[in-house]
Formats: sequence, structure tokens, C-alpha cells
Amino acid sequence: MSKEVAIIISPNYKDYAKKYLVDCISSIRKQDYQGKLKVFITDNETSPESYQLLSRLVPEAELILNKTNDGFAKGNNDAIRLALNQNFDYIFLINMDTVVEPNCVSELVKAAESDAGIGAVQARLMLHPEKNKINSLGNTSHFLGFGYSLGYREEITNYLSSEASAKGGKLQITNLQAFHYPSGAAVLFTRDVLEKVGLYDEKCWMYNEDQEHGWRIWLSGYKCVLAPRAVVYHKYEFAKSIKQYYWMDRNRIISILICYRWLTLALILPAFILMEIGHIFFSVKNGWFNDKLRVWAYFLKPRTWAYLRRARKRNQDLRVIKDKDIIRLISGRIWYQEVDDWKLRLINPVFNLYWKICQLIIFW
Repeated sequence: MSKEVAIIISPNYKDYAKKYLVDCISSIRKQDYQGKLKVFITDNETSPESYQLLSRLVPEAELILNKTNDGFAKGNNDAIRLALNQNFDYIFLINMDTVVEPNCVSELVKAAESDAGIGAVQARLMLHPEKNKINSLGNTSHFLGFGYSLGYREEITNYLSSEASAKGGKLQITNLQAFHYPSGAAVLFTRDVLEKVGLYDEKCWMYNEDQEHGWRIWLSGYKCVLAPRAVVYHKYEFAKSIKQYYWMDRNRIISILICYRWLTLALILPAFILMEIGHIFFSVKNGWFNDKLRVWAYFLKPRTWAYLRRARKRNQDLRVIKDKDIIRLISGRIWYQEVDDWKLRLINPVFNLYWKICQLIIFW
């Protein structure tokens, strides 16, 4: 009997549905999966106009109407909770600005069912309209919490052998290869993993919530893997993401504070301080210094540390593996997508060597 899959399209906000939903839902309706599929959409800061638009474009969807803009994390969580209450076996999160290949859900479920230890399966995210270029083959983290996509903007032909490519293309990337965390833009979760580790941390609001959640999945003993034959095209705009500097910087610090062991935190502290000094110059140069001040102000609030204490206890109570079992998935190289200049190229070897020394100590 086929398992039931809830498809949760990322929360609508303002004109997102008007811009993206037609292409997304059209591709979802073409899925070849033989089991039950049901679509859920959260409408953040809902209005009569947005409700009418969603009802017209996706009449088959169950809508969750939030009076305020509750962010990406809670918006998705609201739909996930509803789907879990309706006893769906799998939860497939998909960004509204995507187009999904017809066999995507089938391939994701096939991957999830191949190993009981798999908790999350990410689709192979390709860029749109540059469909030959990679958006993400899974995500990794720098040891100071910066997250980035594996294979970003590389040609997919780099992962095809010439012989296999001539015969229609067989991916050389290892099927179900593991990585640190899956992108919330196209990921399937098993019911078991969500019931064990919980949902996205709503304090993150937006950005890096998928990083912390994927890290939590690993700590609990499950794996995050790629299903390379499940393909999703993503209308990704890096420039739009990097403008959210406050959330990206704040949340990457949250992730390392609540996921690492204390010894690992102590080992990376000197590098963290050096990075914070470097971030002063980076934020001034790019006009984000006020956002950086807001990040520091956030961590000076007593209620922040009360939350961090609770979140850290939640994550550490789930832990069944040691840091040495997961640090192989974490990078010593800073590569922040389009943000690249001579300073990064200069500091990368230093940070990479520093992280290798930390790894040796952790392994020891």
C-alpha cells in the first residue's frame, strides 16, 4: 500500500502566490506518485484578496490563514502540524518559486523507504531558468555556522561521465549521498523523524531554520541524504537572500550555540572572535552595520539566553552521536556563494587549517 504524502508549499506572503504559484501547482498536479497526495498552504498576513487568489489557483489545497506574517518557520510548521494530525506518512516541503519534475515525489519516497535510518531526503535543486546549473546538491555548514549549497552554479554535466551522458546521462554523484542539512526549498521528511526531533525552530523565523533542523536530525541518529533523480527547478535569487543579513547572521550563531558540545564551542571560540571582528568590516562595507549591531543586541538580552538554554537542552537531549561523528559533514572553508573576494581567499586556508586541528582534537 502506497504511503500518503502531504505536499506543503512554502507560506504565501503578499504577492508570492501571484508571482509563482501557477507554475508550481501545475507541476505538482503532474506528479506520477501512485499514493495519496494532498496540498497544504499557509497564507501569512492573510487578506480577503489573498484568500480568494489561493482558493481560485489551488482549490484542492487546505489553507491555513494567519492574520500576521509569522515567518517561514512557523508558517511551514502550521501546515506540518495539520498534516501530521491527518496521519500523513511523509511531509514534502516545497518552495512556491519552484517547478517540480513529474517523478519527484516518487523518487523522494523511494529514497526514504530504502533505509529506515533516513530522516530527510532533499531533491536535486537546479536553477531556473538556467536548468543546466545546480542550485543545491544538499547543504553544508562552515564550522562557524555559515551555510551554503553544495555544487552551487556548477554545470550538471560536471557530474556526468561523457559515456553516460551520451546515453542519456547517469549521475556520477553517489545516490543518497549524505550532507549536513537539507534545503527547505525541496525536502521530504518522514513522519517518524518529525515526531522524534520536532519541527522547525520558530525562533529562527526565516533563514538557517533548515540548518538547525537538519543538524538536530543528525544528532538524533537519523541521516539527511540527496535523491539525485528527484529534480526541482528553483527560481532562486541570491541577491534577495543576502539582504536578510540580520536573520542569516543571527540564526547561524544560534545553530552553533545549541548544536555543538561545549568542548567544540570552546575550541572554535578564537576563530569565532576573529570572524566577528572581520564581520564588522564586512557589514560596514555592505551597509549592514546596523543589522550587525542588532545581532549583537539580540544576544545581550536575558530572554535570548533563556531561549538558548531551552533549545540547547532540547537538542542535546536528542543526541545519540558525538560531534566527532558529524564534523566530517562540516567545512573549514568559507564560501558564501556570490560573496567572494580576496579577503575570503586569503583567510580560507587559515580557517581550514584551524578546523582541521579542531577536528583532530575532537576525534582524539
